[in-house]
Amino acid sequence: MVLFRDPVDFDANVLLASLAVGSVGFVCFVYGKKQGRFPQMLAGIILSVYPYFVSNAWVMLGIGGAVLAALWGAVRMGW
Repeated sequence: MVLFRDPVDFDANVLLASLAVGSVGFVCFVYGKKQGRFPQMLAGIILSVYPYFVSNAWVMLGIGGAVLAALWGAVRMGW
């Protein structure tokens, strides 16, 4: 009888999407910290953390696109 299920998903698509989104998040965070820009730092933190909680590659990429679109909108509004 199995009491605990392994929560780690080793699907290659999920791992690749997580690596891509996390890398973009790291770059956004470093750029935002270096330039003193809060929206880029916040987007970088969000992009780096949420892939730990999403186990579907398409949903992960969709959320990442939405976060980047919100960042683009914030920058266009002058933040």
